[in-house]
Order: sequence, then structure tokens, then C-alpha cells
Amino acid sequence: MNILITGGAGFIGSNFVYHWLGQEPVGRVVVLDALTYAGNRLSLPPDHPRVTFVRGDIRDHDLVLRLLRDHRIEGVAHFAAESHVDRSILGPETFLDTNALGTLRLLEACRAYLQDTGAPAGFRFHHVSTDEVYGSLNPDDPPFEETTPYAPNSPYAASKAASDHLVRAWHHTYGLATTITNCSNNYGPYHFPEKLIPLILVNILHGRPLPVYGDGQQVRDWLYVDDHCRGIELAIRKGVPGEVYNIGGNNERTNLEIVNTLCQLMADAFAMDPTLRERHPACPAARDLHPGTLITHVADRPGHDRRYAINAAKAKRELGYEPSETLQSGLAKTVEWYLRNQAWWTAVMDGSYREWIGKNYAER
Repeated sequence: MNILITGGAGFIGSNFVYHWLGQEPVGRVVVLDALTYAGNRLSLPPDHPRVTFVRGDIRDHDLVLRLLRDHRIEGVAHFAAESHVDRSILGPETFLDTNALGTLRLLEACRAYLQDTGAPAGFRFHHVSTDEVYGSLNPDDPPFEETTPYAPNSPYAASKAASDHLVRAWHHTYGLATTITNCSNNYGPYHFPEKLIPLILVNILHGRPLPVYGDGQQVRDWLYVDDHCRGIELAIRKGVPGEVYNIGGNNERTNLEIVNTLCQLMADAFAMDPTLRERHPACPAARDLHPGTLITHVADRPGHDRRYAINAAKAKRELGYEPSETLQSGLAKTVEWYLRNQAWWTAVMDGSYREWIGKNYAER
């Protein structure tokens, strides 16, 4: 399958590129990415013979249509999106523009492509979405299912909900063969250091306070990114057109539990490898890596959802999906990756990123 991966230089998109190359021995991989703050060319395999990278915008109808035709694309994996809730609160218009209008333009380019007489049969369009479209759960509520009514509570979630509805409409109105996956919170390699887990790891290494919103009791279902990529691949290959599949990790934890685990894993890593101290001299000594002394509670963000949880029974039943990583094993792999790839996360933390962190996590 020749596949177009939008947003393929981002966190989940780049991990999916590696996953797809490992699972698909032939066929072209065309990566389209605008390289905004969260896109990083260094996250992609360098000079891979089957990968073509194109810097461009999904809202550019003519560019997308040309890529589809020139590479005889048989499937689209649509990751491109503005994805950080906090940024959506500060600047919602960008999120609607990219996530809703961008998806519309992409769908229309695919529809025009399939009107070509030489377009490949069996074309698939897969849209990657989020559990945040379902809103927030109370502590005793059952997990989200594919039939859970949408109730987005942030500009980001609303923009993703809009894109989901567009994908559904293009299937039912125009017959485009689409699938949608709604995932829980991802973590793993190549994660931009504004999200909780990489932010905590980087701050530990720099000896900085660990910012936690509110009381830190917000609950998320944590999904290791490789498990998510496998679920997406299964949806593309085996999913029924027009269907939605929830992809989860079966790992509900509070934000404070995540921070506690990361501190312990980091302390263990430094104890096992004395050379880490030489490379990261600002990191607190193991005896001081205690979240109780490092955490700084900051004002909760507006509209902060209290709990997300995913019921992935449909994906297991119809696609054969199950997560392979426990939270402990996935976080251990993540810590190891960030310790071994300092050059990557140092390169992405430029001046604009530091300015944003200072503004967003200021104590109020």
C-alpha cells in the first residue's frame, strides 16, 4: 500500500511511520507535514528509500491532490492536527482552522482524487481522533464507548469533534471509505516536551519544579504510542468503512501517580548508570527525587476534564487489538528513550517553546 501520512513529523505520526515501515515491506510512504512547533524533521528516519517527505499544509488542496496522484496513494492516515489543550485555550482559532478546515480540505482532495479514472481501488481514509471529544467522566461512570454522545469541553476537543463529524459525513454522503479511531492519552518516544510525561522528565533532568495542574487527581487512560500505532494499522487494514474504534491502554492513573512513577523510574535509572550523573549534573540526587518536594501545584486550566477512560472491547473483538505494554513497562521504555536521546529533545526546546512554558505554567 502506498500511504500518505499527514502530520507524520509529529509525535504519534512519526511513530506510525516507523511502525508502518516495519509492517509493510513494500510501497511508498509519503509524509506531509507543515513543520509547526510540534513537527520535527529529526523525528523521521533519515534518507529512507521508501519515504518521501513533503513540507506542506493539509489545507493546500492542490498540493494534496498532486501528492495523491503522483504517488498513486492507496490510503491516507490523517494525524495532522493542533493537539495541545492549553494552546487551544490561548488561541482557539488556529485549532478550528487546522483541525476542522484542514480535515475538510483533505477530504475534498481525496474525493477529487477518487474521481480520476485511474484512481486505485480499495482506497482508505483513516482519521486519528481523541477520547476528549466525549467530554469528562465521573469517578464511577463506565468508560467511553464508540456510541458515547459527544460533549467536548475545550476548543481542542471541539475542533476534533468537528473533524470527526466531517469524516463521518464524507463517508455517508460521498461514499468515501473512512475509519476513525479515538484514542486515550499517548506517551512514548518523540513526544513534544509540553505534554505531562516528557515535561516532567525534562524538568527532572534540569532540576526544575514539576508543574501539576490543580490537585493532580485528574484521571487519564495512558496508551503507549506503539500500541496505538498497531491499533491504527489494524483499523486501516481490517476496519469496516464508516466505523469508529476506540483505542485504549487499560491504564487509568491520576496525574500525581504518573509523576510519582516517573520520579521513581528516574531515580532507578541514575542508580543503575553512574554516567548519567555526568551528562545530567542538574538532576537532583536520588534521595531528593521525591515528588513531594519537587511538585509545584499550579492553577487548574479552564474546563479541565476530570477523567477519561476508554472501552476498547470493539477494537479487540473486530480488529484483534490489545495493548501489549503495561504502564510500568511503557513508562520505563519512555524514560530510557529520553535519557538516550537528549540531542532530540534539546533541539526542539527553542526559545519560543521556553517562552510558552513560562507563560502557561506561571504560578497564579
